[in-house]
Amino acid sequence: MNYETTITAEAAEPLEAEARGAARGAMETSSTVKKLLIVGAIIFALLIAAALYFAVAGGEPVGAADDASQAPVVTVVVPGQTTVSGTIEVPGQIAARRAMPVGVEGEGGRVISVPVDAGQWVRKGQVLAVIDRSVQVQQAAAQAAQIEVSKADAALAQANLDRALQLVEKGFVSGADVDRLTAERDSARARVKVAEAQLAELRARNARLNVVAPATGYVLSRNVEPGQSVSAGSPALFTIARGGEMEMLAQVSEEQMVQLAQGVKAEVRLTGSDKVYSGQVWQLSPTVDQNTRQGTARVALAFSPELRPGGFATARIDGGDITATLLPESAVLADDEGAFVYVVDEDNKATRRAVTIGRATEQGIAISEGLSGREMVVASAGGFLNPGETVNPRRAET
Repeated sequence: MNYETTITAEAAEPLEAEARGAARGAMETSSTVKKLLIVGAIIFALLIAAALYFAVAGGEPVGAADDASQAPVVTVVVPGQTTVSGTIEVPGQIAARRAMPVGVEGEGGRVISVPVDAGQWVRKGQVLAVIDRSVQVQQAAAQAAQIEVSKADAALAQANLDRALQLVEKGFVSGADVDRLTAERDSARARVKVAEAQLAELRARNARLNVVAPATGYVLSRNVEPGQSVSAGSPALFTIARGGEMEMLAQVSEEQMVQLAQGVKAEVRLTGSDKVYSGQVWQLSPTVDQNTRQGTARVALAFSPELRPGGFATARIDGGDITATLLPESAVLADDEGAFVYVVDEDNKATRRAVTIGRATEQGIAISEGLSGREMVVASAGGFLNPGETVNPRRAET
């Protein structure tokens, strides 16, 4: 009985040990799997983070992401060199070539007559307005009478001198008396001359009460009416275009200014009219406005009733032909650094190229500096590109 019990106990110990070993192995296997899963999750997270970094930072991922087929397709042109017509079309307004303001020359007074009106032709010296001179006429009459008084005094002084000279020989008049009478005679004659000069002055002042035309021309404005009181400080009463000559003040950019010269022909069209007025540039402004970067080309025009100062017009000025690179307007961009275009190089990289804009024509914009004409220039969508970006160029259809 004791022998069987001993055998059973010895056999149970190996079984229990084996069971404990199996359980310990299972636990170790589960821990290893967990560690592998954690490591895999960390690696996956690092890959995602790297992909996000390249996407945000603009990097170029290695492998399939660097495929050139994913580059944006852009339309390019090879412009070459083109002969551009020198016709420059610019806006402006009509003005009198020589506008003469006419005002009061004399002391002024009340206007009693205005025989001319705006829109009429006047000749040099023609009376434009008459100012009341009733007081001045009486002053002139009084001065004329004063001349007669002075002449009478001079005649009396001459007679006294003549008698004194006759009595000198008989000893009744001294030499001192003769000298005194001679001086009185000379003073009387001088007073006559003074009175005559004063009368001439009054008559000249009275003549200046008439407002007259300083030159032959066309009356543009009349700013006075009968009964109005005027003086030397009053604004201009009339404005006259000398000879009726008109002009157009064409606003030209500083780039276009260097292409023009005095004497070149121009055609002017008024706003709302198809009639063409021929003229020529007679003056180019010596300065350029610092704010607008524009100057003025003054186009001389012959008189025409339709050419009214202040009206808007458009001028086509002959500036000569030039050879330049011509681009569509969509290809030329601009920012704070100036005008530029995108040029595609041999590696299909879009590079920024600064350019100088010349004339603007109906066919496009002429580039005076920055391009030779042999480059592949991005014709459109350049505003969406970044310098150095890889593109897929496609030639524009011609």
